Amino acid sequence: MSLASLRHTLRTALPAAIGGLVLFISGGALAEPAIWAVRDHDSTVFLFGTIHVMKSDTAWRSPRFDAAFSSADTLILEVENPEDQAAVLPLIQEHGLSPDRPLSSLLSAEDLSRLDTAAKSVGLSAAQLDPLRPWLASLSLAAAPLRRAGFDPASGIDPVLRAEALAAGMTVAGLETLDQQVRLLAGFPEAGQLAYLMRSLNDFDEGAAQLERLVEAWLAGDVAGVGEIGVRSMREVGEGVYQVLLVERNRAWAERISATLDDAGTTFIAVGALHLAGEDSVQRLLEDRGLTVERVQ
Repeated sequence: MSLASLRHTLRTALPAAIGGLVLFISGGALAEPAIWAVRDHDSTVFLFGTIHVMKSDTAWRSPRFDAAFSSADTLILEVENPEDQAAVLPLIQEHGLSPDRPLSSLLSAEDLSRLDTAAKSVGLSAAQLDPLRPWLASLSLAAAPLRRAGFDPASGIDPVLRAEALAAGMTVAGLETLDQQVRLLAGFPEAGQLAYLMRSLNDFDEGAAQLERLVEAWLAGDVAGVGEIGVRSMREVGEGVYQVLLVERNRAWAERISATLDDAGTTFIAVGALHLAGEDSVQRLLEDRGLTVERVQ
């Protein structure tokens, strides 16, 4: 697999993996994904769950979403510029490649055969994935069918909102950097990365149906459904994965969001939808800090 392909893999699958799950979307339904607001006497913070990879013809906006977004003077995303190609290649070279410990030295013959079968179904091979660390091999398997199905990171909510915000003269900021996000995945012990790869192989033929159900819940504003389908799936991968990728980051974000209320004005915060669902959601952590979180859509 070429570095250019790996660069596209990170661009396509990294935000979704960090958010917990890649989300598939099909258009046509009346869309009202949930929005929350946190307010004090001179400031408002809107919270919105995003889908990072999307087909270009998906209808997900609503009048209430447009009203909330257009009222803001600042947009905060997970990463300030998720499309920063210049930042991706060095991250791949530093954290994603392991030619001295190829996958063929880590997997059994049976699992290597399963990897090759899955890879070939999306136009790759186990040999092309062999130099990758297990976390990046997992993302490669996730990204390839997305590309073949027409899902494009450029059509994801995050870059769309960023472009609109910049055009409107809004300030754009990020809760994290690409480097931080890659280090989260690359920092897992090798055994944990291999478990994640095995889960990717086990779910390879069944993931789309589950993701379709999750997206249906998201489009309908069914936050409990998003949590049941998406957050529960993440916890099944491993409690350590759940704590690092979701809970610890939600806690840091809740602190940052709380501090945002110290400044006057309106801020629109858009993060992966799984961060706003379940018992450890950002909203619940904000409420634990004494703030009132109101659902407005």
